[in-house]
Amino acid sequence: MDYLSRIKKPITAELNNFIQLFDTSLSHSDGLLSQVLEHIRYRAGKRMRPMLILLVAKAFGTINDATQNASVGLELLHTASLVHDDVVDESGERRGQASVNATYNNKVAVLVGDYILSTALLYVSFTHSEVIVRRLAELGRTLSNGEILQLTNIQSQEISEEIYFRVIEQKTAALFEACAAVGALSVGASEKKVAAAEKFGSDIGIIFQIRDDIFDYYDSTAIGKPTGNDMAEGKLTLPVIYALRSAGDETMMSLARKVKTREINTDEIARLVAFTKANGGIEYAEQRMNEYRKSAMAFIDTYVSDLGIKSALTAYVDFIIDRNI
Repeated sequence: MDYLSRIKKPITAELNNFIQLFDTSLSHSDGLLSQVLEHIRYRAGKRMRPMLILLVAKAFGTINDATQNASVGLELLHTASLVHDDVVDESGERRGQASVNATYNNKVAVLVGDYILSTALLYVSFTHSEVIVRRLAELGRTLSNGEILQLTNIQSQEISEEIYFRVIEQKTAALFEACAAVGALSVGASEKKVAAAEKFGSDIGIIFQIRDDIFDYYDSTAIGKPTGNDMAEGKLTLPVIYALRSAGDETMMSLARKVKTREINTDEIARLVAFTKANGGIEYAEQRMNEYRKSAMAFIDTYVSDLGIKSALTAYVDFIIDRNI
């Protein structure tokens, strides 16, 4: 059985219910808005974040309406943030498919992103849980702050692993952290279990982002971005940060500074990518992923007793590490 089948096995019915509810939330009768929402529904991913909410909720209790509405609210917030991010990054594609701003224009993308964000607030209000509403509001602030921090970091000449982790903790890990916490909250889990779920979600989010960053050092049409795309956008990720720090090569450091100023060309990016691979950058990033995997597995071993959920969450962690898209 593949990873995704194992992940879905104990939550098949609940996941189908989520998909129906989510598709309903992204439906509208008006012409242009209906078209754009359909475009967004069409490019739906693997539902990794809703599956995390459902699995954590089922680990600690029984999935209910609050769980499902919270799942839709969080996925809508994530969707809105991606629509807005593509405008900020001037991205023409997301995961190999045309972005909203490329298909329509920036004005439409911003307005539709706002519409989806408002719909997220509506659905999370259906949970009738003040603490879950608060978590969604806090998450929105954190994701926005992470984007601003990333923009600030691009403009800064400082190259730091510490800043790299600060950015991904707010941009990616915070979303998985909120999903796991909300899953636990929706079924009335204790404060101790909610806190443990938060840490588990954060570990998963960091693994997810490091794996995404490793993709940038290899060419694959399946991933939907060319090799070195992050560098072309002014971003230095964990593999190259490690290689620069460990090798102490001033020529490569000069190229890294050109990444920051967006003055680097494709040949220079190729040199930095090759340098990163030759100086242990990929291996170091994989080592860090495995450190977070150990922490995530400790949560599963300690807090998850149901064998089906344990198998699904283990497959979830392994899928994120081993995936190639």
